[in-house]
Amino acid sequence: MEKIHRQHKILIIEDSPVNAKFLEGVLKPYYQSDIAHSGLSALEIASSDAPPDLILLDIIMPGMDGYEVCRKLKADDKTKNIPVIFMTAKSRVEDETMGFDLGAVDYITKPVSPPIVLARVRTHLELKDAKEALEDENVRLEKKVQEGTEELALTQDAIILSLTSLIETRGNETGGHLKRTQHFVRVLVEHLVTHYKFSPFLTDQSVDLLFKSTPLHDIGKVGVRDAILLKPGKLTHEEFEEMKKHTAYGRDTLVQMEKAFKGRPAAPFLGIARVMAYTHHEKWDGSGYPEGSSEADIPIPGRLMAIADVYDALISKRVYKPAFHHSEAEEIIAQARGKLFDPDIVDVFLRVRDEFRKIALTYADFEEERRLLSK
Repeated sequence: MEKIHRQHKILIIEDSPVNAKFLEGVLKPYYQSDIAHSGLSALEIASSDAPPDLILLDIIMPGMDGYEVCRKLKADDKTKNIPVIFMTAKSRVEDETMGFDLGAVDYITKPVSPPIVLARVRTHLELKDAKEALEDENVRLEKKVQEGTEELALTQDAIILSLTSLIETRGNETGGHLKRTQHFVRVLVEHLVTHYKFSPFLTDQSVDLLFKSTPLHDIGKVGVRDAILLKPGKLTHEEFEEMKKHTAYGRDTLVQMEKAFKGRPAAPFLGIARVMAYTHHEKWDGSGYPEGSSEADIPIPGRLMAIADVYDALISKRVYKPAFHHSEAEEIIAQARGKLFDPDIVDVFLRVRDEFRKIALTYADFEEERRLLSK
């Protein structure tokens, strides 16, 4: 991990001096840090003239527990935007849900692993910096709308790059997965723009925004526990129910991004990304999640991403399965026409199957995948 260019400050709220010193040692090569051993002293530090950039917050503390500290931080205009990462020995889903409901951005289970702490801190600082940069840039561009169009596009790309980095850090998908699905969606869209069912939505602007937004479809996985997200085997029913929550986590994350614009028109790609993140696991026959929507009630971004995501999952090697041959993946999707997937989009997929294979080959992660795709 390289040293960052701007020294961020981390506030460690931990009643145990031993644990606090341990965390301080983990962070010291990369960040400044303050330590608070109680909720009251933590609130004083956080609301000072030199507030922290991020807070690592223990839940179980005497007096004011971590939940109450977080509640007070989020209720104060001076501290509500400081990212809070909970650290606790509690591991129940209900505990994690409560933390996210209070406004925490992440949850680290004790005993903590230094690489995980550093990765989570780094990615959430990148996200915070990106949000602040986007907000500042938007204020400036409002005064120079005409000449700022190109700069806004560059800013959008920078935000997407930061968020994509966050996804790659937390998830088991690779950068190749994000590039492949992005290009899969673009190919589908290019062949659907003249279709009467899709043309009203697929304007020149929305086509570009769909391409930019696609890498953010799984951003909600930052809210899923490592034990589930990185599990090499099949998930239990309870674990799968928790995994399914990543669609809501993704939507909520992007809603918060949109709110950062404080009433000004939000960057359009965030709206499309939000819809795609929330609906890309819906199925044509209503058997999907999170809403169980069916047919045309499923937004177009979700329908497009559903096929791109499933095709890529099939032809990609995972720790729990080998890569499928392109023809096998093609057949599986064809058989799901009108069941799991929009039949019109499947028809387009079957027409552009060779383009999908070429994209997959170009961005393949493993030799096994290249070999199967080259046959």
